[in-house]
Amino acid sequence: MVGETDGGRAPRPKRADARRNEEVLLEAAAAVFVASGVEAPIRDIAAEAGVGTATIYRHFPTRADLIVAVYRHQVEALAQAGPDLLASAGTPYAALERWIDRFVDFVVTKHGLAAVLQSDDPSFGPLHSYFLERLVPVCARLLDAAAESGEIRSDVDAYELMRGVGGLCIGAGGTPGYDARRLVGILIAGLRRSS
Repeated sequence: MVGETDGGRAPRPKRADARRNEEVLLEAAAAVFVASGVEAPIRDIAAEAGVGTATIYRHFPTRADLIVAVYRHQVEALAQAGPDLLASAGTPYAALERWIDRFVDFVVTKHGLAAVLQSDDPSFGPLHSYFLERLVPVCARLLDAAAESGEIRSDVDAYELMRGVGGLCIGAGGTPGYDARRLVGILIAGLRRSS
């Protein structure tokens, strides 16, 4: 069976099609979590992914396994987006803006997971450290590139910026008319060097 060890050897990597199938499940679960919360029925996730519930349980035996996998999948996608955007965006500042926009999407999704992630379940404990280890260096690289190009000020700390963005996103708290994305845009625009 894929993933099992044989005589102490490392598990075999998943086949490409198995990785794609798992990615479809994770994307579907993330969408359902955002829309309905992490307690949404597994059948809703299965319907979103176009599979049976048994397929989800085969990949993720418990809800906690699924939540952890969705969180890690989103962190990895955001971590990979940084270098990809630096390579494809017109300027480092444009890459930073686009990455922060994706970070806002992540924070909004994570906000739906917040109560679960703060629970006593030990499987959720290491996720915050994982988030910081993977994403703070990506944000720092984007900031450094934009500062080196002269587009933004050079005294911006990645961790502080990410906390500020997170605070603006969570600050909405269901308040009508509160537009976190607009406020984050103002914050990022404030990083620009005046000409």
